[in-house]
Amino acid sequence: MSKKTVLVSGGAGFIGSHVTVELSQAGYDVVIADNFSNCDETNYKGVCRILGFEPPLIPMDFCDKAAVYALFEKYPIDAVIHFAAFKAVGESVSEPLKYYRNNLLSFLNILDAAKHKGGCNVLFSSSATVYGEAETLPVTEQTPRQPATSPYGNTKTMCEDILRDSVRAYPGIFGIALRYFNPIGAHPTALIGELPRGVPNNLVPFITQTAIGKRECLSVFGNDYPTPDGTCLRDFIDIVDLAKAHVSAVGRMLDGRMKQGYEIFNVGTGRPVSVMELINTFERVNGVKLNWKFAPRRPGDVVSIWADPSLAERELGWKAVRSLDDTLKAAWEWEKYIADKA
Repeated sequence: MSKKTVLVSGGAGFIGSHVTVELSQAGYDVVIADNFSNCDETNYKGVCRILGFEPPLIPMDFCDKAAVYALFEKYPIDAVIHFAAFKAVGESVSEPLKYYRNNLLSFLNILDAAKHKGGCNVLFSSSATVYGEAETLPVTEQTPRQPATSPYGNTKTMCEDILRDSVRAYPGIFGIALRYFNPIGAHPTALIGELPRGVPNNLVPFITQTAIGKRECLSVFGNDYPTPDGTCLRDFIDIVDLAKAHVSAVGRMLDGRMKQGYEIFNVGTGRPVSVMELINTFERVNGVKLNWKFAPRRPGDVVSIWADPSLAERELGWKAVRSLDDTLKAAWEWEKYIADKA
């Protein structure tokens, strides 16, 4: 039986590179396609070093419909994992049309190509942002989605609905949406990790860049929230654990184990961690002191959110296993590796 081929759009980025490693090590042929608008080739080169070979890398833009069709003609694609999207929440507020055009059109082109080829398994990279400020915690897959607080978040909601409706309408298209919580960390080899361009959008790169002296001070936004220590609560999921969830989801689709044509799974740890707990853990496990200060709350920040991941554990046979200590050690090793290369 021939190996199955998985297309990873945006596969040179933070999450895509880790998923590529896990898929390849699980025995899949992986085709990476990326336009490098959010990254450079650092992670791709790291993937090649980890695997010991070079997976096919196609430089292309998924907003180019002809290029997407050509990709589906060239490779026998059994499943697609779609990461290619703009992801800066603040920029999406100031540039909504840029986000709607890119994030929706790229996904529409993939589904069009899948339909044209007679069907495909499509895994969409969604987000816990669809839950907004949930009334009850932890959130399950049945927790009502809330109106998005940014155009970026809205594209996640809209793409979920586009995938659901496409599965209903077109025979041969099957879909899974994975709702991520807060992916952090780096590969244990420290050869791939999160490499933001410019100012980071996520907390852990701010922490590591402050620790190494790239940034002068870390701002903790708000210390008066109704939480145990006054800072926001999040569900921080190790990037390797997150990547393994994709392998489980792809396997479920390709093995015909889906119970319905479109399914949704939370990908989180189920454990809330405060911003201050994350900072304190980073300092403790890495033996470094951070220069940080409290700052006013940021508008739009959700107070608390964490997952009930039991459905993924039951149906995908997946659960988060890496400790927060190990995750934050890996993030620091990655930051030092990048600094040494600079």
